[in-house]
Amino acid sequence: MKHFCSSSVSEDLGCRRGDFSRKHYGSVELNATALPGTWRRTDVHLENPEYHTRWYFKYFLGQGNYAIMVPCVSETNQFRDTNIRAFHFKGTQKICLPYSPTKTLSVKSILSAMNLEKFEKGPREIFHPEIQKDLLVLEEQEGSVNFKFGVLFAKDGQLTDDEMFSNEIGSEAFQKFLNLLGDIITLKGWTGYRGGLDTKNDTTGIHSVYTIYQGHEIMFHVSTMLPYSKENKQQVERKRHIGNDIVTIVFQEGEESSPAFKPSMIRSHFTHIFALVRYDQQNDNYRLKIFSEESVPLFGPPLPSPPVFTDHQEFRDFLLVKLINGEKATLETPTFAQKRRRTLDMLIRSLYQDLMPDLHKNMLNRRSFSDVLPESPKSARKKEEARQAEFVRIGQALKLKSIVRGDAPSSLAASGICKKEPWEPQCFCSNFPHEAVCADPWGQALLVSTDAGVLLVDDDLPSVPVFDRTLPVKQMHVLETLDLLVLRADKGKDARLFVFRLSALQKGLEGKQAGKGRSDCRENKLEKTKGCHLYAINTHHSRELRIVVAIRNKLLLITRKHNKPSGGTSISLLSPVSESPVEEFQYIREICLSDSPAVMTLVDGPTEESDNLICVAYRHQFDMVNESTGEAFRLHHVEANRVNFVAAIDVYEDGEAGLLLCYNYSCIYKKVCPFNGGSFLVQPSASDFQFCWNQAPYAIVCAFPYLLAFTTDSMEIRLVVNGNLVHTAVVPQLQLVASRVKFSPKICTRFHLEISSAEASSDP
Repeated sequence: MKHFCSSSVSEDLGCRRGDFSRKHYGSVELNATALPGTWRRTDVHLENPEYHTRWYFKYFLGQGNYAIMVPCVSETNQFRDTNIRAFHFKGTQKICLPYSPTKTLSVKSILSAMNLEKFEKGPREIFHPEIQKDLLVLEEQEGSVNFKFGVLFAKDGQLTDDEMFSNEIGSEAFQKFLNLLGDIITLKGWTGYRGGLDTKNDTTGIHSVYTIYQGHEIMFHVSTMLPYSKENKQQVERKRHIGNDIVTIVFQEGEESSPAFKPSMIRSHFTHIFALVRYDQQNDNYRLKIFSEESVPLFGPPLPSPPVFTDHQEFRDFLLVKLINGEKATLETPTFAQKRRRTLDMLIRSLYQDLMPDLHKNMLNRRSFSDVLPESPKSARKKEEARQAEFVRIGQALKLKSIVRGDAPSSLAASGICKKEPWEPQCFCSNFPHEAVCADPWGQALLVSTDAGVLLVDDDLPSVPVFDRTLPVKQMHVLETLDLLVLRADKGKDARLFVFRLSALQKGLEGKQAGKGRSDCRENKLEKTKGCHLYAINTHHSRELRIVVAIRNKLLLITRKHNKPSGGTSISLLSPVSESPVEEFQYIREICLSDSPAVMTLVDGPTEESDNLICVAYRHQFDMVNESTGEAFRLHHVEANRVNFVAAIDVYEDGEAGLLLCYNYSCIYKKVCPFNGGSFLVQPSASDFQFCWNQAPYAIVCAFPYLLAFTTDSMEIRLVVNGNLVHTAVVPQLQLVASRVKFSPKICTRFHLEISSAEASSDP
């Protein structure tokens, strides 16, 4: 028996940065009532738009040679960036690898990037005219391009599926809803996507509802438009279609106080998601509720609270995106994933058997089509060139035919409302002459560390020197609410951590003083930090500012003395007269690790007690370290020959801490279990999930609800809650120099120092 779970309609997401509630995604039981937060509606995005729109058609068909297990092809786009794209059919995994003309990329290195060290040997290449169509079939198996959704009309008070399926006609409000969903089309002679309906003999009805949304064709199986039988109370013909849809919309008439719909009312082993829609005629709005079978992974967009839509077009966009994302998520459940894997295995084996017969058969039967060219050249090199040309010619001809027929799966023309995306860039500084090492926003300006020193950059105004080049800053944090600047100046063994009061620096700038040198900053050095190569701070400052400094394999825990302000007095007004805030910091303890950390992240504990954690990455593992005891516990072991640690990002699920562990191409979400009697619990959680980036990032930023991964030539944007891709921006020579997540966060990149604003929530 399937267990369905309802999404919340009365609870808000928390306001802490990276905090999300599973209750808004329709995938978990509501066993507890959360306090309302300050949730703000996020933009509506189709998830995995590139993953599910057939890479093969876009990047492989008619492009040249490929190996059937791991095809790859170089690509040069309008930005002149060149990548090697690899696609593993059986694993349905796709990645981009950086291209270097001086370095050969072997199949083994591609498989290693995909975490596939071993693979079954098969035919190296298959060049046959029919292979193009067969591989498109393979691509269709790993994700829906076209969709069929059920639409069931339920009158007020109907509590069984027999009653709902027996409604001959719908109401005026139901007809209005159908007109909102799409166009009424005549099935007989219909040439578009038919969703399993009969388009020749009217055996499945005369009309249906159809639409195209962002390149996806959608056919709706409407209960009142499917054949009705007075003799058959169960309406088997209607249930045959709607009962075999993964997603079904239930349009229920009546007031909200009337008997509530339950998924158990519908007998179906196939339907995994129900969207309950009610129309309020008095207020002319729609109310939405989502039920998901508990095995379905999280999918967006999250429901607003309350889930009431007064803008009908906005409701249509939200509903269609929610349903499309829901079906894609359902295909990842074990039941569907196993079926898809078996289908892929059968198709690949069939291709192998059909196109690679036994060696004893006629040689011409097993040779590729381009090996048997008319007037075949005798030269091996010329023969290979002719074979390649013929392969591309046939592949491109097939692609052209698909485009002319309107079947091009790479089309993503949007038919929804044009809206400004939250990551659209804005130019901050169009002509910055220096190489940026790191940076952090200060007010409306940007504090940037360069080879010429630390400069304050404000739009296109002349840069103002804050520190000269004798202080080579490699890390910095501007903490405006605490009137503090924390930075790490790294010059070999003399690396140090420094703290400055922002108000004192501001006075110097207003007095037009020259940039401070290293000799001017002696009073700002923090004790015991000599030789540090990395530091981390708690970004939330929920109770006190904590800094962890790494000196080789040692961690130093330093905190800022907490002075509680009285009344409404701000922290800055309570600052002491001294320009140096060093005296406000105190050394707490030293923790020894087994190796030098490459990545560190501080995680706030679940209570007010001393149960804070430090996530460290070194060797081939991520560990959690108890700040109080120094005990280390294994969080995740990396199974790879080479590990490039990128980040450990703290996010909060319903107020409980979790970590996104990022390395190589991989990103894994791990729930951080609280302490139990002083011991850290490391155990698998139902909330854990993982995904792969298309390109290996060098930096990742959380701007909730988005994750932004940066490579040298692109920015890949995914959702925090499930890792699904929503956008890829190609930007050559891209360098992340700063990020600040506020209510209006800014991610600053070194591409004319563009600033990309992304919607997020944070601490008030």
